[in-house]
Amino acid sequence: MDAYKYIKEAIIHGKYEPGMRLGEESLAKELKLSRTPIREAIKQLESEGLVTPLKRGVSVRHFTREDIQQIYDLRTLLEGYAASQAALHRTDEDIEKMKETNDRYEEAINRYKEADLNSIKEIVNFNQQFHEAIISACKNPHIYFHLSKVVVVPLVFRSFYWYDEFELKRSLEVHKTILSAIKNQDSERARVAMTEHIYQGRDQVLAHLEEIKKIHVLKEDTHD
Repeated sequence: MDAYKYIKEAIIHGKYEPGMRLGEESLAKELKLSRTPIREAIKQLESEGLVTPLKRGVSVRHFTREDIQQIYDLRTLLEGYAASQAALHRTDEDIEKMKETNDRYEEAINRYKEADLNSIKEIVNFNQQFHEAIISACKNPHIYFHLSKVVVVPLVFRSFYWYDEFELKRSLEVHKTILSAIKNQDSERARVAMTEHIYQGRDQVLAHLEEIKKIHVLKEDTHD
């Protein structure tokens, strides 16, 4: 079992709640692993800002309203810039990759089931791939490094949890606008569209912040 992947997904999906203490010994027992891979996983999660150190062990990071505002403000600056640079530096292969991932995003939205964990995971996955394709197209590896510190996956996941079908379709249309702007090398249009797109995600998290705090574990739908 990959300790890092397991713990990260448990945090993202709400099994390990914000503020919950995570100890090496208890995690080792739960995952049936030695403490060494647990320790390494915790170090990596701490570097990503998903857990915070305690005197003994760590706790799952709690995000305040101010945290969320600041994180998304940074994302808009970085991803807006990445989109504008992608419009200037993209190749035909980059455009094809963006189109391919966005097509998969659209297919995932068409299969969407409300509040279904597997459905949301699929949407989040293809959304992330689309954004990563844009970052790759901007030809600036420093952007990816900095974005990895502010794209907090639990917040992204929780924003999508509260999207209804209309909001998902709106997100898809913004993706198409961003893709079109990048393809046409319209850097300012790409930047503005990406900025609005990130702010829409922020607004979803902030609008449902109190409900998000009450979510403990999202159950996987076992029925087709």
